Amino acid sequence: MEQFHHPRPVRTDSRAGWQPTPERRRLLAGLSGRVLEIGAGDGVKLSCYPDSVDEVVLVEPDPFLRAAAKGVAARLATPVRILDGDLRHLPVEDSCCEAIVCSLVLCCAARVEETLLEVRRVLAPGGELRFYEHQRSGNPALALAESLVTPVWSRAAGGCHPARDTVVAVQQAGFVIDSLDRFAFRHFSHVLGVARPR
Repeated sequence: MEQFHHPRPVRTDSRAGWQPTPERRRLLAGLSGRVLEIGAGDGVKLSCYPDSVDEVVLVEPDPFLRAAAKGVAARLATPVRILDGDLRHLPVEDSCCEAIVCSLVLCCAARVEETLLEVRRVLAPGGELRFYEHQRSGNPALALAESLVTPVWSRAAGGCHPARDTVVAVQQAGFVIDSLDRFAFRHFSHVLGVARPR
């Protein structure tokens, strides 16, 4: 279901076996300690986390996707907890995670500002937000096209808003962007970034 809504490659087949795509590798590189991934989907991305992560906590509101993620988690050595939860009320304690990963979920959040405030609440001091998200294009013609397709696209793609200015939303929620890469995937603008609370 997640791959239908947001069809992005997670791993590629190579001579060394299945490897994370360059985007997934960069998103997760260097993570350690307890990591929370919100809107975690079907759990396919779990296989991309580095061995330095002590625990992955997944919060996914959809019961079908939670069940799929449990099947993936059962095959991994890294401990994984999978929780039901609202993205605006994450079911974890304050300051409990060294990093939070958002992968194509902020573009689907009904109230992205509330989700980002929850991210700030659960991040440990010095923690970071890693995000791989849709981002409104800097090209006015493409931004207009993204806005025009959003009503239909959103219904077909799990509430996704490709014209959302995710970077501004992250900054307005009180984060400082440490690194940011902009790129296009299937003609839609995306960002891959790291941010920390001010």
